[in-house]
Amino acid sequence: MAFSRRVVIFCIGRNILYKDVNGLRRSKVSYWNHSYPMKNYVSRSLVWIIAVMLLGVARAGAEGWVSDFGKAVEMAKTSNKNILMDFTGSDWCPWCIRMDKEVLDTKEFKDYAAKKLVLMLVDFPQSKQLPQKTQDQNNDLQKKYGAEGFPTFILVDKNGNVLGQQVGYLEGGPSAFIAKIEGMKK
Repeated sequence: MAFSRRVVIFCIGRNILYKDVNGLRRSKVSYWNHSYPMKNYVSRSLVWIIAVMLLGVARAGAEGWVSDFGKAVEMAKTSNKNILMDFTGSDWCPWCIRMDKEVLDTKEFKDYAAKKLVLMLVDFPQSKQLPQKTQDQNNDLQKKYGAEGFPTFILVDKNGNVLGQQVGYLEGGPSAFIAKIEGMKK
């Protein structure tokens, strides 16, 4: 029985590119039998890498949210809007995640915010690393505005003066949260 040593270079689905003993590159369609022990490791790794790249996008990168306070103030001054700061633990705080899903990610809130607010994310994640500049800025904002719990929403005017705040999850969906923000403006 002849033994052929192969080194798997890359695989997608059932297509495998490998080098044989003589160093020749070959391509083969495999049905993932036991002759390719790396199949599970490689295919699972690729799935996780793709999932993290596609689904692991933070809300700061989402439409309308900024993470730089200077940029938020500049946008507020040019558009004559107030700034809504969301102090959150985006990847570990269950009430923050629930607020995102049930309020902040809804069409009703997004439409309202696009017309009336500059949205700023002040994030304190545990499983991802923010740039040091952003971490320092977020810590300074937390101290300056006294945000102690998550989620905390603080509405400030274009000069940084506090108009109101909401600490914790607010029941009632986007309409209740919009009403709360409108009440802060008075």
